[in-house]
Amino acid sequence: MKSLIYISLAVNIVVLAPILVLMMMNSPAVDSAWGSFTESRGILMSIYFAIFAISVFLLFFPVPAFVFALLLVQVIYKVTTPLTVGTIGNPVVISNLLIATFFIITLISIYPAVKEQIVN
Repeated sequence: MKSLIYISLAVNIVVLAPILVLMMMNSPAVDSAWGSFTESRGILMSIYFAIFAISVFLLFFPVPAFVFALLLVQVIYKVTTPLTVGTIGNPVVISNLLIATFFIITLISIYPAVKEQIVN
């Protein structure tokens, strides 16, 4: 369970760090993946930063219930991305679905510990 927690948090950090840097630089690569800058993309950058910051925090304080909540929210948004974007062929959508698949495995492994925390 703990290794999956650390790997999932590391995935968040490794994926989001370069994306955040490229977003701050207004990189053409970001424009190609997420479209040109709009207020909506600025909001998305804030959400990505929050996920990044919480992931870094949880690397040092890996409370299963907190990790479960973070990953569950991410799975929901990643799995619904094809519906909101309107295609499954977008590279961001594809990577979201692949990451969500791994996060689901982590959620399943964390669930017994989280259930125990809730019951007690």
